[in-house]
Amino acid sequence: MMPDGLPLSLPLIRNCLEGIVPSVLATADPAGMPNVSMISHVQYVDPEHVALSYQFFNKTRRNLLATRLASVAVVDPDTDAQYRLAIEYVETQTSGPLYEVMKAKLAGIASHAGMQSVFRLLGSDVFRVRSIEVMPSRVVPQRLGCNLLSAARRTCDQIGATRDLGDLFDAVLAGMQQHFGIEHAMIMMHDQVEGRLYTVASRGYPVSGIGSEVHLGEGVIGVAAQQGVPIRIGHMASEYSYGAAVLDSARAAGLDWPGDTAIPYPGLDAPQSQIAMPIVRCGKTIGVLFAESPEPNQFGYDEEDALSLVAGQLSALIAVLQEEEETEPAQVPVVPDAGEGREIRMRHYAADNTVFVGHDYLIKGVAGAILWKIAGEHAASGRVEFTNRELRLDPALRLPEYAENLEARLVLLQRRLAEREAGIRIDKCGRGRFRLVVDGPLALEDV
Repeated sequence: MMPDGLPLSLPLIRNCLEGIVPSVLATADPAGMPNVSMISHVQYVDPEHVALSYQFFNKTRRNLLATRLASVAVVDPDTDAQYRLAIEYVETQTSGPLYEVMKAKLAGIASHAGMQSVFRLLGSDVFRVRSIEVMPSRVVPQRLGCNLLSAARRTCDQIGATRDLGDLFDAVLAGMQQHFGIEHAMIMMHDQVEGRLYTVASRGYPVSGIGSEVHLGEGVIGVAAQQGVPIRIGHMASEYSYGAAVLDSARAAGLDWPGDTAIPYPGLDAPQSQIAMPIVRCGKTIGVLFAESPEPNQFGYDEEDALSLVAGQLSALIAVLQEEEETEPAQVPVVPDAGEGREIRMRHYAADNTVFVGHDYLIKGVAGAILWKIAGEHAASGRVEFTNRELRLDPALRLPEYAENLEARLVLLQRRLAEREAGIRIDKCGRGRFRLVVDGPLALEDV
């Protein structure tokens, strides 16, 4: 029984399965000779199963394969409550969501222990839990936090009042700060064509990092997007820094454009806790809601459950706002008098639609293609007003049929232009419509 009288179950002791405190694993060979070893990670799988990290082929593993039985002691890092689990081996997984989640967490544990070169996950051993027993220990009072269900409800109520995609992104991060106490967070959307995620909103960082990228499978954000499952790390891994990885990935892909095209990733320099929640629609990951903290063990299972509600509401509202954008009829374009300011030079690289304004990198990909299209029409005819619908239907942009995130790319482009103060901006002028505003004549060069 639990100290409060509730019957023991895995969901009630999930906090012990965070990898913060190493666990003790006991096995025996067929002759009954016992063997005890430390294990870095016991992972909650479901109410009846846990997974252990398979890192070494040693006596412990030989015993497991021979008898399929073991006992593991786990500790709650907040209360020091200790439990013993009698477990039975089921299978070993070497790929898939469970394996990737444990691999990401193990990297964090290894970094914290200074053993990055030693810890290497060979597989995830899945066990059925046969029984749970309370072990004698001095239990300390559990730390009090915010009411997470209330925080999720208030955040969802707050974001439900938004009527614009950019406002929605900002409202989510504001709600996380106000109701969850999360100071550092960002939203990244998934570019399914390029296999990467790009930042559309951030909060709590010295630089916004709008447009910075993370590739699928890269760090906790990339793994969460690739596998479609939440990833939490209680101790940040040094190899999960993104800034250098972005530039290295670009160079490895053969991209060597003049100037610096890497937008700085806005993350903390030394985070200790991270959580990445996939934003899922119809079974596909369309983005990631990410938060981090300089303090260890800040995001547990309860925070994961509460933030999953926020991510679900965010996904639903993205779909609603995009549907509303599409129902607006196209408007007659407006052709104003030519602008009279300084000349604005724009250079476009067709290989990946990279756009420079002057000598400064601005944007690439679909957002770059959109900017080049509307800038070209403006320079040719003076046109300033455009619709989302025409962009979606324009074959020259080569948008995928499932371009669910067109509006998110427009938000990205709008914010990058505002940050760079390039003399160009995009203003929303109605639902599904926007206006290009330039401070002077455009000089366009297509490379």
